[in-house]
Amino acid sequence: MVSDLEVSVTRKGQVTIPVKYRRKYGIKEGAKMVAEDTSYGIVFKPIPRLEDLAEVDSGKYNAKEMKEALDRVRERWR
Repeated sequence: MVSDLEVSVTRKGQVTIPVKYRRKYGIKEGAKMVAEDTSYGIVFKPIPRLEDLAEVDSGKYNAKEMKEALDRVRERWR
């Protein structure tokens, strides 16, 4: 029995990511991935598109507080 984790490698070194993982991680055609060599083997990680990160920190920071903190840092370096 072949599990959904098992993939085949083509002669070009390509593999197909199972659809449930493509959906789970939002991997679409043309998406960029990082291939990382780990002690466990090769790990592929999707690189999020810049557009997908828009407003990711929305509501976490107050603009006035951030400006004041930046001014304090600048003052220390004068």
